[in-house]
Amino acid sequence: MELFLKYPTDVQQELLFNLVALGKYTEFGKTHKFSKIKNYEDFVNTVPIQKYETIEPLIERCRKGEQNLFWPTKIKWFAKSSGTTNAKSKFIPVSNEALEECHFNAGKDMLGLYINNNEETQLFTGKGLRLGGSSAIYEDNDTYFGDLSAIIIENMPFWADYSSAPKQEVALMSEWETKMEAIIDETIQENITSLAGVPSWMLVLLNKVLEKTGKDNILEVWPNLEVYFHGGVNFNPYREQFKKLIPKKSFRYYETYNASEGFFAIQDRNNSDELLLMLDYGIFYEFIPMSEYDGENSKAIPLSAVKKDVNYAVVITTNGGLWRYLIGDTVKFTSTNPYRIKITGRTKHHINVFGEELIIENAEEALKSACEKTNSTIKDYTVAPIFMNGNTNGGHEWIVEFEKQPQDLHFFTEILDNALKNCNSDYEAKRYNNMTLNMPKVHQARTGLFYDWLKMKGKLGGQHKVPRLSNKRDFIEELNELL
Repeated sequence: MELFLKYPTDVQQELLFNLVALGKYTEFGKTHKFSKIKNYEDFVNTVPIQKYETIEPLIERCRKGEQNLFWPTKIKWFAKSSGTTNAKSKFIPVSNEALEECHFNAGKDMLGLYINNNEETQLFTGKGLRLGGSSAIYEDNDTYFGDLSAIIIENMPFWADYSSAPKQEVALMSEWETKMEAIIDETIQENITSLAGVPSWMLVLLNKVLEKTGKDNILEVWPNLEVYFHGGVNFNPYREQFKKLIPKKSFRYYETYNASEGFFAIQDRNNSDELLLMLDYGIFYEFIPMSEYDGENSKAIPLSAVKKDVNYAVVITTNGGLWRYLIGDTVKFTSTNPYRIKITGRTKHHINVFGEELIIENAEEALKSACEKTNSTIKDYTVAPIFMNGNTNGGHEWIVEFEKQPQDLHFFTEILDNALKNCNSDYEAKRYNNMTLNMPKVHQARTGLFYDWLKMKGKLGGQHKVPRLSNKRDFIEELNELL
């Protein structure tokens, strides 16, 4: 870490040339003339910026067993995630290099940073409770796909299993409710010193632990608990609920920034909301100023050219065979020496409070289906999260202004919900048996509601539009007051 902190540009440049050299003889490398790439400018001129839809045909060939398409070593693992425009799921290639040099290194670095900052830690006197998503692994054409968390657990070195709970066979159970009970049964008698997982799922688990044990707070179950490593969704809406469940002033929260495509950044200081960009995990970074963003036609800049407090879309080239790939996230740099970031959102409208990764294409597709089946038409709409509160699950709140109303709003809501499940596997997982998300709440807006709201905001005409999806409740609260 000290090396890339001192020489960030050199480390990134060397990494890029190593990746290009490795990819030279792949089908992608030959097509894009990797052998002629001598510097960063050649790389930019030769390799286009790409979205998942562009590289999906190559990935599908690889999933059917073809190799050396975009990465030279064998790829047999694919991390399944949602968020693509025209498919229910994405399948992100995960090479052995990505597992070893990126994901496993990040896990060790995360612990190393925490211990370096907290020398009195008793972390290793107990176990870390890990909570993955729906962790089934599926075999297909001698390749395997599943949640990234499942792939990591499946490939973990044997020694890592000794300090983790639950044990591997429980962590990889596919039926969520059964797995939850098994995790609780296995861990309530253990000395758990750390937690790791997505906040929305973790809240469900911790509340169930209290239900099962009859205790008032989590420290009565695990008195030596000292840190929660979290990531995946914005933590701010959950912070106060965790403080109530874990009433300990010295308790630490450490944020990570990882995705199916790679592990990008780690909180490197206590009580900080900034993340250190990790520059030696086999990932070469580029950034597109959002003021100039035009998808695959955008012009990207290298890390050395970024400025503080500018909103950037992230472009990555990885040791998993992704070349100048748009991951869809946006970040701002809070520091350039060292490079520290904050996650600011997505390049598209989305809701990702519970890990459901609902993008605007999903919402539009589901609304179209609901309208067709109820003989209704829509004029305007907006969606916001309903945050979890204690044992109460979260959900989505919709305000819809109809041009032609459905006869039965409840039936409309059911169709909308089912259509969202059909087009988004992450939403479907969170809705399973109402475990994290309840049925959507749909309000019928009075005629002219959105017009009045835009008028109130001084945003009539021009480019001003009703925000469709938001991770916050600001807009919907204002609309509810007018409703």
